[in-house]
Amino acid sequence: MAVCEICGKKPQFGHNVSHSMRHTKRKFKPNIQTVRIMRNGRMVRVKACAKCIKTLDKDVKIKK
Repeated sequence: MAVCEICGKKPQFGHNVSHSMRHTKRKFKPNIQTVRIMRNGRMVRVKACAKCIKTLDKDVKIKK
C-alpha cells in the first residue's frame, strides 16, 4: 500500500463526477517516492510523499 513513512499520508477515496452528475468511486493516491536520507548518521531508504521530500530537501541533503 502507498503510505508515506514520514507523514503517514495514504490513499483517499472519493467520486468521479461526470457532466450528468453520475458518481463513480475513485481513489486519490499520494505521490510516493523512494529516497535515501541520512538518519542517525546512516543512509536509509524511505518511502516518502513528494511534499515531505520537498520539505526534507530544505533541512537535510537527500541523495536521489
